[in-house]
Parts: sequence; structure tokens; C-alpha cells
Amino acid sequence: MTDRRLWSYREIAAHIGVRPDTVRSYRKHGLLPPPDASEGGRPHWYADTIRHWVTQRPGAAKKR
Repeated sequence: MTDRRLWSYREIAAHIGVRPDTVRSYRKHGLLPPPDASEGGRPHWYADTIRHWVTQRPGAAKKR
């Protein structure tokens, strides 16, 4: 099943256990995938996009 819920910086931060400002910094430095949508001028990502990104992050394999 596909998860098309849109996540903001806050939801992404909660998912990976960091602060929203950290996620903003990831985007600023090109470490996040491009946003899937924009609501009110703010970027949002599908939950599935972020879950896939998490599996590709450096160090992801050691978190088993």
C-alpha cells in the first residue's frame, strides 16, 4: 500500500528523531529529496518518499 500523506519538516523530524531545524538544514545542504508538493508555499514530502530516503541515508544499514 502506498502512503501519500504529506509530511512537513515537523513530521520528518519526528520520524527520524531530530529537530525540525535540522531537517531544514538537510534541505538547505541538498541532503533531502526534492519536495513532492507545496502547500501554502511550504515544502511537503510524501511519507513514502521520506521512508525511502531514510533507507538510503549514510549509516542506515547499521540501524538494524
